[in-house]
Amino acid sequence: MKRIILASASPRRRELLERAGVNFEVIPASGEENRTSDDPKEAVQQLARDKAVSVMHTVEDSEDGTIVIGSDTVVVFENMILGKPHDTEDAVNTLKKLQGNTHQVYTGVSVWEKKAGVWTEHTFYESTDVTFYPVSDEEIRAYVATGEPMDKAGSYGIQGLFGIYVKGICGDYNNVVGLPVARLFYEMKKSGIDLRG
Repeated sequence: MKRIILASASPRRRELLERAGVNFEVIPASGEENRTSDDPKEAVQQLARDKAVSVMHTVEDSEDGTIVIGSDTVVVFENMILGKPHDTEDAVNTLKKLQGNTHQVYTGVSVWEKKAGVWTEHTFYESTDVTFYPVSDEEIRAYVATGEPMDKAGSYGIQGLFGIYVKGICGDYNNVVGLPVARLFYEMKKSGIDLRG
């Protein structure tokens, strides 16, 4: 059986992979996230790569066929990357910007496969547009008070309580949740990797 490792502590990514029928284990990446680019496409791919590589080094002696999957998601509004909120006011201010507008969610995925003792990299990104209905300050503060947005890029989770304000999305819903599973399977198939095998 092929060893597949998800280099992420995100319960949402874990759930998405489980639903896709992948047998895997979780080894969360260690160390600080250090973004080196303000370009969202480059940033998510670099952060995903860093996560995968940090876990890859801990399983260096693993067998051929081992796969490590790193992933990172950012929310972008008016070309600016919005990270996880520093505090409740930051979350409120972020959601005030996003309400009534369209923003982008970028997820980078970096998959490393060990073949003949050498690690091979497959890295890509996916982008999805998300549009919110207008949301009042009271509604935003009530949502932030739940604590849900505090560990999420852009201060919300589409699958959570703030999902009722989503007017529409253009692109992959799972990408907004945190892992573009369909694109992942497509890219792996092109590389001859069967994640269910």
